[in-house]
Amino acid sequence: MNYSQFLNMIPEAVLVAILIIIFVVDFASANDKERKGFNPFVCVLMGVLTLVCLLPLEPRVAFGGMYVTSAAVNVMKGILALASLIVVIMSRQWISGEQSRDREGEFYMLIASTLLGMFVMMSSGHFLMFYLGLEMASIPMACLVALDKFRNNSAEGAAKYILTAAFSSGVMLFGVSFLYGECGTLYFDDVAGKLSATPLVIMGLVFFFSGLGFKISLVPFHFWTADTYEGAPTVVTGYLSVVSKGAAAFTLMAILFKVFPALSDQWHYLLYIVIVLSITVANLFAIRQKDLKRFMAFSSISQAGYIMLALTGEQTMGITALTFYVLVYVVANLSVFSVISVVEQNNGGTTSMDSYNGFYTTNPKLSFLMTVALFSLAGIPPFAGMFSKFFVFMAGVSGHTFDTTIGSLAYFVVFIALINTVVSLYYYLLIVKAMYIKKTETPLPTFKSDVNTKLALALCTLGIVAFGVFSCIYDWIYTAADKL
Repeated sequence: MNYSQFLNMIPEAVLVAILIIIFVVDFASANDKERKGFNPFVCVLMGVLTLVCLLPLEPRVAFGGMYVTSAAVNVMKGILALASLIVVIMSRQWISGEQSRDREGEFYMLIASTLLGMFVMMSSGHFLMFYLGLEMASIPMACLVALDKFRNNSAEGAAKYILTAAFSSGVMLFGVSFLYGECGTLYFDDVAGKLSATPLVIMGLVFFFSGLGFKISLVPFHFWTADTYEGAPTVVTGYLSVVSKGAAAFTLMAILFKVFPALSDQWHYLLYIVIVLSITVANLFAIRQKDLKRFMAFSSISQAGYIMLALTGEQTMGITALTFYVLVYVVANLSVFSVISVVEQNNGGTTSMDSYNGFYTTNPKLSFLMTVALFSLAGIPPFAGMFSKFFVFMAGVSGHTFDTTIGSLAYFVVFIALINTVVSLYYYLLIVKAMYIKKTETPLPTFKSDVNTKLALALCTLGIVAFGVFSCIYDWIYTAADKL
């Protein structure tokens, strides 16, 4: 075996080195005094990983084509590494608490482990490599959800996540076995050249899509999401909502474009049904929520529907729109979860939406930053969320005309998505209304955020403003998306 092939996996090699370093430092740190600089040290390591992923690396192939990378894949890896860096920054106050302090090293190692699995999954050129990456990400993620062992909701959320993940993986593997039976190979390029729209292949496509639909929290594969988001520690919920979703969405897009171009009509119909259901059902259920983490769970399901809309159009525009949408979604969603986390730490652990009544009177700065993030998620100009939704809508209709069934459906689905954008604006404004308009005799006390939370909020807010203003960011992603 030629071990030099591991040198072609530069982001993964750096991440493995980071994982080993974290393990050694955690093992060697005997007391709290020695752990004082642990979080900043891990932040530096994750910053180095982000820079490595964003380097203009040449496309590389390893292990006979099982591992394949490109400029578009490296950009998405850089976005997910940036998201992980922000999560590690915002986690310091929670992880240094009395109940979580003894699990700080495990938390960082689980973050690195899940990220490694997602990197492998996105760079896969073979269904076996893809499945290994998927499970490498899923199992440590369940451990992250259950990390708060003193809360029953955390164990319940982890149990629901891992059981549903196991079932969805079985369904997905069942679909892959259909493809293998039809083609006699699991390499993406070879499968693409041998596929035809037979009933066996279509059934394999449906089963495979169902398995990844669970990871992205698409309706009707979303039932685990609200309970898991509510039960997991808030920092983990933020990580799960952006990093896991972004990696799974990008991987699904890559496999549909690479492996199933011959079945384009079939998976377009499948996507249209799932997009309309995800956006509409999630919006309706979000309105009814009283817990902010459950609210954000249904918000993430709706956002997943918008992400999928990018897959229904022309390939290059779709890759660009999806990548840009994930980038904007990362900073906006993590900004919201940063505020939720710091409020939770200073409010006895509750995440009830009623506890935010009159929040502006005691904490105006946090209220303002929360509002900016919610406006971006809703797609209100001039924030970056408006541009990301615009690019997704444009990608959804690109390459389609009214004189075909697929084309007319594309315009109809985009119209439904536009209507649901108005609905989402209503329920995002419910939180703004609670903070600025609703009065209460016992509002949350005035409190100061720690330095890490301020830094995380500053990075996220800067992204919410800058990503919509500087067109060079979109152009950079478009250039990388020219070849998947």
